[in-house]
Amino acid sequence: MYKKHFGFTELPFSIVPSSRFLFQSQRHKEAMFRLQAGLGEGGGFAMLSGEVGTGKTTLVRTLLKSLDSDTQTGLILNPTFSSLELLEAICDEFSIEYHSGGTLKQFNQQIHDFLLSSYANGIQTLLVIDEAQHLSAEVLEQLRLLTNLETDNQKLLQVLLVGQPELQQRLKMPQLRQLAQRITGRYHLLPLDVKEATLYIRYRLELAGGDSGLFSSKSLKFISEHSFGIPRLINLICDAALKQAYRIGETIPSHSSVEVACREIMSFQSSYQFVESAPRSSSWLKASAIGAVFTAVSYWMAPQLVDNLIHQYIVEKYPPQVVNMVEEEVFPPQLMHTLSQSDNFQQSMDVLYRVWGIQASVVERLCRQGSEGAFRCAQSNGTLSVLKEANVPVLLTLNSEGRQSYAVLYKLGDEMAQLLVAEQRIELPIDKLMSLWKGEYYQVWRGYWHQTLKPKMSGPAIYELNRRLSKALGESEVDSDFYGNELINKIKLFQQWQGLHVDGIAGQKTLQRLEKLSQDEAPSLEQPKGEV
Repeated sequence: MYKKHFGFTELPFSIVPSSRFLFQSQRHKEAMFRLQAGLGEGGGFAMLSGEVGTGKTTLVRTLLKSLDSDTQTGLILNPTFSSLELLEAICDEFSIEYHSGGTLKQFNQQIHDFLLSSYANGIQTLLVIDEAQHLSAEVLEQLRLLTNLETDNQKLLQVLLVGQPELQQRLKMPQLRQLAQRITGRYHLLPLDVKEATLYIRYRLELAGGDSGLFSSKSLKFISEHSFGIPRLINLICDAALKQAYRIGETIPSHSSVEVACREIMSFQSSYQFVESAPRSSSWLKASAIGAVFTAVSYWMAPQLVDNLIHQYIVEKYPPQVVNMVEEEVFPPQLMHTLSQSDNFQQSMDVLYRVWGIQASVVERLCRQGSEGAFRCAQSNGTLSVLKEANVPVLLTLNSEGRQSYAVLYKLGDEMAQLLVAEQRIELPIDKLMSLWKGEYYQVWRGYWHQTLKPKMSGPAIYELNRRLSKALGESEVDSDFYGNELINKIKLFQQWQGLHVDGIAGQKTLQRLEKLSQDEAPSLEQPKGEV
């Protein structure tokens, strides 16, 4: 309808997944690398999770297009199968002949024969299951059994599970722990931030043959914030804005057209309330925060529950400076009581992982995932200056009145620290923190390598080692995936810099130190400007 009006050669904001329109944000690049590495190292399972509309299907299509011709793929959409129906669907995808009414044993044998034949002909087999959060525990276990067929070096069937965050929760079920431990590559795709969303919109406008500056900076920021950074919602809002502008004869979409489009699209989204951009005074916010909560709940909630509900409401609805201002007057000092409710290590580790955007497995919450997990975890001892230099949230072990508790160090300033304790955010002076903390902490970070890397090796893992090492050393990147003399010298320089044993081999200590120094999109301890 508006394509010719705005000079597009094709519709820029179609919600039909297309690998050509994949916007390679840092998160998408990392997801591609993690999945390719997980599937390319002989592993049986990889997992991609994310909220609805974050671009999982588009990313998977791009991944499939990048595969070599010696990989055959099958794609199963919206699976709501029994174990037998799953095996039938796999046979259909790979054109494996079968007799209707066959048993599980017969289907398994036919699929195994097919995989062995494919391997003998140099063909790797990859099965992709979208919307995998719908799979029952029984069906997921059947998938695990299918991947038991293997050679000395690799699985004959590789499986990529794609699904919403509920998939992560499902894999935490005790009966699926064997499957969860076999996932060698996993990534949780987060929404775009404001900067990435802006680049995403301009990228699609230009790719469709239009003007990348069609939307004003004000409108781009508005769309980014009100869509929550979810690509599908961004597409719907932008498409509606272009239709609205075309309908009233605008040559470029005005900000009012963008607001109309946003109301139209987001009114159908649950838990969304359109907020005008008019400034509000802090006193008005303060009165509204307290008054609205007490009006809504004080007449029917038990008194001891009111404080918690007020806190939750304020934190969710108002910026940090208002939270601090309100809580100073509403809440009595309850730090010791709050700490006494935070003595569960696993629950506290789960909070730390959520700060990283990850829903942790049982093994990850226990800090025992070893070198095969997507994340590393280590217990350490240090000072506040060490943590400030590392600049990532950690889990602190606190001691008060002879009791041990845990808190996530969330933000750290020169005089104040913010902690996440028992689902609450607490701000306290540094000297108070130091009276509770004796130096023990737990740190997590994304792992990029799962084995020692040595000279004469080659492949994606070496390429990534070269790239991240060059960046850490401040040198220009070298487009090479071979572990030769140049990379050996870089490794030695890095080891000497970090006080490690200098041998030119990328062992566990060297790789972990490099991983910590080269985290992508890691959360920061720094307070955003303007936050108090």
